[in-house]
Amino acid sequence: MSLFTPLIWILMILPMITIAMIQSQKGQLKYLAFFVLYFLFDCYLQQLSGTYLKLDFLGLQFSWIGKILSLITSVAIIYSVSKADRQAIGLTTKTNAKKQLKFGLLFFFGLLLFDFIFKIILFPKGGSFHFETFAFQASMPGLTEELAFRGIGCWLLDKAFVPRWTFKGVQFGWGIVIVTVFFGIAHGVVLTENHELKFDLVTIIYLTLISSASLGMLRKFSGNLIYPILGHNTINIMNSIIRIL
Repeated sequence: MSLFTPLIWILMILPMITIAMIQSQKGQLKYLAFFVLYFLFDCYLQQLSGTYLKLDFLGLQFSWIGKILSLITSVAIIYSVSKADRQAIGLTTKTNAKKQLKFGLLFFFGLLLFDFIFKIILFPKGGSFHFETFAFQASMPGLTEELAFRGIGCWLLDKAFVPRWTFKGVQFGWGIVIVTVFFGIAHGVVLTENHELKFDLVTIIYLTLISSASLGMLRKFSGNLIYPILGHNTINIMNSIIRIL
């Protein structure tokens, strides 16, 4: 993947950021700059560590070092802010009201069921079980990506664009909308090292409307990051199991 890829991701969400800036009356735009810098740093940290800090000598295929460094960075940022901000990021065991939590869980499992049916029909099957694949997918993506997207990223954007909408007693704003779409883009767009742009529109739309939206709603209606982390890893485990059926 080219080092220009993360810049392309940022450019692709600029129209949404522009609309958010126009519609938002309050907020501090310095947090938008922090958001961009944080994601670029996290992306390059993982990408460069995957290039220069490989664990091939241990027989490992996945980017464990990159994910661990990303996790350390996120945790360091979270513990550098106030307790109130940590709770706003989602690093708390507290949950919203039972009705709100129940709605978030029902929304997530409803889309998860659709996701399962869709993938069990279309996913290639007959693969073999690989312990490292299962262990990696059951742990690292959920931890690192939820802390980054629906944790720190959403928190920074909510400070840049103060949430204005309320649904079932839960506040929503441009922050969760932008990170939901950004998640799909980051999984569906890549500029190769040969500068060939690979743009998978189906992946972007599907991940945005199904996986990312379900995790975003779970984050908002649960009130913490525990549920989306578990939900994210559940999706990845399900994908791994379907492929070996």
